[in-house]
Amino acid sequence: MKVGCIGLGDIARKAYLPVLGALPGIELHLQTRNPETLARTADGFHIPPDRRHTTLDSLLGQSLDAAFVHAATVAHPEIVTRLLEAGVPTYVDKPLAYELADSERLVELAERRGRSLAVGFNRRHAPGYAQCADHPRELILMQKNRAGLPEDPRTMILDDFIHVVDTLRFLVPGPVDDITVRARTEGGLLHHVVLQLSGDGFTALGVMNRLSGSAEEILEVSGQDSKRQVVNLAEVIDHKGQPTVRRRGDWVPVARQRGIEQAVLVFLDAVRAGRVLSARDALATHELCERVVRTVRERSGAA
Repeated sequence: MKVGCIGLGDIARKAYLPVLGALPGIELHLQTRNPETLARTADGFHIPPDRRHTTLDSLLGQSLDAAFVHAATVAHPEIVTRLLEAGVPTYVDKPLAYELADSERLVELAERRGRSLAVGFNRRHAPGYAQCADHPRELILMQKNRAGLPEDPRTMILDDFIHVVDTLRFLVPGPVDDITVRARTEGGLLHHVVLQLSGDGFTALGVMNRLSGSAEEILEVSGQDSKRQVVNLAEVIDHKGQPTVRRRGDWVPVARQRGIEQAVLVFLDAVRAGRVLSARDALATHELCERVVRTVRERSGAA
């Protein structure tokens, strides 16, 4: 199977290439416009010269069976469009695009072409978070915080808070009938945002504070007098009487702990089997993010 990887930044080098490079039966091709980055990365993963590409045209000339897109978000619409038009099943790191209209267009293009389009919401596959889907979920709370990183609202929400939004959507136990957004902006930069989703018998809260003093990610689900807490995707704590702690094993790869390995395998297994994966549910997450962006900007007085 010929698989292309487009964009060789941190997420590709640290998370995806170690997985792809270890899979049997994969002929891996790399593409980036920066020759130095291409040579350094390809050397590190023992990719031969004929599988190194500085242009998308060169990569598309290899008759790819699948592609992974880890380029900058602003480049996603053009790259994904060209891949889908060439008939290549495509996995793209979240988000599909900064603008909802572009995301909608890409999903519709994939459907017209009958090709898979998968979005990298790896937390749905992370073991700790997947286990929360089996726990009572009357109250869901997810925090994903950073230190010293206030940012433009659209960039912050689509590049980072989108993980919180998608995880809440994944875990809510029923239809959402009420959506509430609260946020604080200063000087056009988003400091923190809170999203509340409510339905029959449940409430889900997603929080991101970019001035929290530390980088952390904590998920809690509770109900029926018990609680499950996941700290930084590595530690699962069950609370029912005395807390019970389960930590990531010393030899468990980070990509598996974070659900990236599982997401890659699901996508490639579908490609091998000829099954088309739809991005419609991922698009619903983008639509909710767009609602958050608009609410934040309206309340901050931004255009």
